[in-house]
Amino acid sequence: MTAIRYELGADQILTLTIDMPGQSANTMNSVFRDALDATVEKVTADLDTVRGIIIASAKKTFFAGGDLNELHKVTRDDAKAFEDMVNGLKAAMRKLETCGKPVVAAINGSALGGGLELCLACHHRVVLDDDKIQLGLPEVTLGLLPGGGGTQRLPRMIGLEAAFPFLMEGKKVNPKAALKAGIVDELASSADDLIGKARAFIEANPGCQQPWDKKGFKLPGGAPHHPAMAQKLAIAPAMLKQKTKGCYPAPERILSAAVEGCQVDFDNGSLIETRYFTELVIGQVAKNMTGTFWFQLNAIKAGGSRPQGVDRASFSKVGVLGAGMMGAGIAYATAARGIDVVLKDVSVENAEKGKGYSANLLSKKVSRKRMTEEQKDTVLNRIKATDSADDLAGCDLVIEAVFEDSNLKARVTQEAEPKLVGNGIFASNTSTIPITQLANASARAENFIGLHFFSPVDKMQLVEIIVGEKTSDETLARAFDYVLQIGKIPIVVNDSRGFFTSRVFGTFVNEGIAMLAEGIHPTSIENAGVLAGMPVGPLAISDEVSLTLMQHIRAQSRKDTEAAGGTWVPHPAEAVIDTMVETQGRKGKAAGAGFYEYPQQGKKFLWPELETLFVDQEKATATRLQDLKDRILFIQAIETVRCLEEGVLRSIEDANIGSIFGIGYAPWTGGAVQFINHYGVRAFATRAAELAKQYGSRFTPPALLLEKAESNTPFA
Repeated sequence: MTAIRYELGADQILTLTIDMPGQSANTMNSVFRDALDATVEKVTADLDTVRGIIIASAKKTFFAGGDLNELHKVTRDDAKAFEDMVNGLKAAMRKLETCGKPVVAAINGSALGGGLELCLACHHRVVLDDDKIQLGLPEVTLGLLPGGGGTQRLPRMIGLEAAFPFLMEGKKVNPKAALKAGIVDELASSADDLIGKARAFIEANPGCQQPWDKKGFKLPGGAPHHPAMAQKLAIAPAMLKQKTKGCYPAPERILSAAVEGCQVDFDNGSLIETRYFTELVIGQVAKNMTGTFWFQLNAIKAGGSRPQGVDRASFSKVGVLGAGMMGAGIAYATAARGIDVVLKDVSVENAEKGKGYSANLLSKKVSRKRMTEEQKDTVLNRIKATDSADDLAGCDLVIEAVFEDSNLKARVTQEAEPKLVGNGIFASNTSTIPITQLANASARAENFIGLHFFSPVDKMQLVEIIVGEKTSDETLARAFDYVLQIGKIPIVVNDSRGFFTSRVFGTFVNEGIAMLAEGIHPTSIENAGVLAGMPVGPLAISDEVSLTLMQHIRAQSRKDTEAAGGTWVPHPAEAVIDTMVETQGRKGKAAGAGFYEYPQQGKKFLWPELETLFVDQEKATATRLQDLKDRILFIQAIETVRCLEEGVLRSIEDANIGSIFGIGYAPWTGGAVQFINHYGVRAFATRAAELAKQYGSRFTPPALLLEKAESNTPFA
């Protein structure tokens, strides 16, 4: 079976239907490339009998893009062969584009990456008017660039400035937005209308040529050398560096490919694009991002961490205890996916306030025309605000999201658990207290589990599922199903204080505060965090969490450690936190003052007194930026290895995905464990030992890391 069906009708209109054998989606793999070469050769031979060409798809999606399995395997040694292969693929597309006959893309489903690039090589694009369809060039999100002509055709179609969000940010749009942007030419109401409009274009345009192949073509919005465009492009690299912090090569290469390519003819521009594409494909950042954001993430979503042999569960009624920001967020995320929610607090007033959080989020969607008032009301009506535990009757799942206090959590567990259905699940949203400890308050510890959400729940995709000593595989499997049902990403970890994400997150914020204790300037600390690839600096995120909460978590951890016969070892950050809260009265953002000032008007800024209280000018001047960046990335990666060593983490996939989606670990690394692989396991262990000697035993390489370093074996 060929990957492209060749059907020449009696009306001399040729339909090329892409239907990759044995695949649910069409991809640009070797099978497709061979089929395209053979098809183009046949089209060339039959050209005298062809009036026009329609490119269609037999799949639900039009075309899914490049084959990442192939791309991920390309090494530096393969660069020349890879470059030749890409240029060969583009040459085949170019032959169709320049055959002189009208070529129309009949887009029946999503066309992303190489799929959209195939459409851009056509003279006309008709797409089914279905909001579920997505059109875009998302390669940049995997550390790559659109290598099938996207950086050349799109700017020539809609202009450089208009093309940049699609090229450099991976913006995806629905058909109506694509039409408005000029990416497609027509919308179709049905499959028949789609083909009908494609045929109509061919009838009306017997000879076709792309605008950029015509003499005198001018780039929409101005060529790079046009004074107005040149002025904008002069500052573009600086603005881009401001966003990428120099961690992500793909946006910079996209800018270069587009601007350089638009200063020459199309065919030379295409060669420029291929060079930059090849550079990214063989580069480590793309390997990191593709490996984690594609292969590992898909493995998790496919149930890699879910116990087998348990029937899929579907939840219809979920209780949430505590209507604060976290509980309100969980209620919203659940109701938005069609599940009834009982939101309980100590008073109806508090519960209604929590429900109001959902109302505000939904109202924003209505104002942005992403949903109707009726749809908003439907979601809100699923949330019942109450102060009565009786309303929890019939829940499949109850999630407590009350304050981090073991006694309080025990009380709400015992109040709510009897209301669950026969085999219902009780879950705690605790961020630090061991699940096994909390399950002592449960009458059915086998049905007790941790579901650790991240704030704000409506934006954060990760849920950390924590398995207690007595949690059953069935409970774990069903909890996993709930997380997928509400559209989140589940990772599964075993029980320990702080689990995985909170433990690693704690090392990040504490390291930043420890730097302040050493006398390093707070601006240097914050810059080091951002330049390392973290979303914000450690002092800023400490304010968000609140210094008082950090004190409370520490107190609870110390109490439990000593109760178990252990010895509490103070962290260098503790003295700074205590000074800020108890001496200076600065408790964090919610209290209006922390490491930062929060003026009513204008942006936050670092509290100037930090310099007087903590900074040692000699130390601040002598410190290397690379040391600060290393400390921030290394301390988190080392703690991740400890979690693997202790059996808290069950898989490398959960480690990488959890570190990025839960903590914000620098995405360019591919995650905390992949950062070690990227750095080189042996080199990482050596550098960790250097940091331990200089900054403290917390950097000491764990035994598992030393074992891997001995044989220089990457984590896999």
